[in-house]
Amino acid sequence: MLSEGFITFEGVSYRYPRTKKSVLKNITFSVEKGDFVVILGENGAGKTTLCKCVNGIIPHSEMGRLKGTVTVAGLNTKTVYTSEIAQKVGIVLEDPETQLFTTKVLSEVAFGPENLNKPPGEILEVVKWALKVVRLDGYENKPPTALSGGQKQRLAIAAALAMKPDIMVLDEPTSQIDPLGTEEVFEVIRELKEEYKMTIIMASHKVDEVLKFADKICILHKGMLVAYDKPGVIFNDRSIFQEVPVSMPTTYRLAHYLEDKGSLRMEDSSTIEEGVEAVKQIINGVKQ
Repeated sequence: MLSEGFITFEGVSYRYPRTKKSVLKNITFSVEKGDFVVILGENGAGKTTLCKCVNGIIPHSEMGRLKGTVTVAGLNTKTVYTSEIAQKVGIVLEDPETQLFTTKVLSEVAFGPENLNKPPGEILEVVKWALKVVRLDGYENKPPTALSGGQKQRLAIAAALAMKPDIMVLDEPTSQIDPLGTEEVFEVIRELKEEYKMTIIMASHKVDEVLKFADKICILHKGMLVAYDKPGVIFNDRSIFQEVPVSMPTTYRLAHYLEDKGSLRMEDSSTIEEGVEAVKQIINGVKQ
């Protein structure tokens, strides 16, 4: 039996309403508290569906057929209300436009705590904190429509943070914003991990950017869990990437090229920084 982590999927399969094909197929893995888990997979692999399972959208809002058990911070997502899960799990979706619906930045961030009937003073305090974390303090009275793409996504993160969740789920949060906005969002994500020690699950195609944060890599393919381990273990197993249409990080592609030439071997425990240093040493040796 799977040992219970902070987030646990045990034998999870899911099929959307009025469909015959399961989007997730017998998924089993666990996430430890404070881990940053990156979900990789082709379009249609099941990444978004898995994210929705963590915060209870599945099965409570999308009424398909869920088999197995998802446990989040001790809560069985089948048996508790989504409002209770929302106090544990914040979620930020791919398109910031679909998440913002008030006329002021302050109102957007205050919406969640207000619905929990928090005292006004406490709401104002948490709103100020959340906006400071995402570097939008001073924007309180601006309409969300006046913000850039990166600012809108940071506002969506602030709205989730205002609920003071233990877990943040990010579903392709930078796929629809420009490089500058992407950099802004990743800087906030770095702070959530390093400063606030949040447990983060993030689906992304931008493997080079997310690799620097990842404690574990989860690879999905056609709804199945293909691999789940530390980045060094995953990206040193080239057989995975012969089977799954997922990009390998640039550092590892270079490392494998040099390995084939007999120049370099990145061990499973190697960090990206160690790999870069090894490549530098080889280049310096060639120059000499």
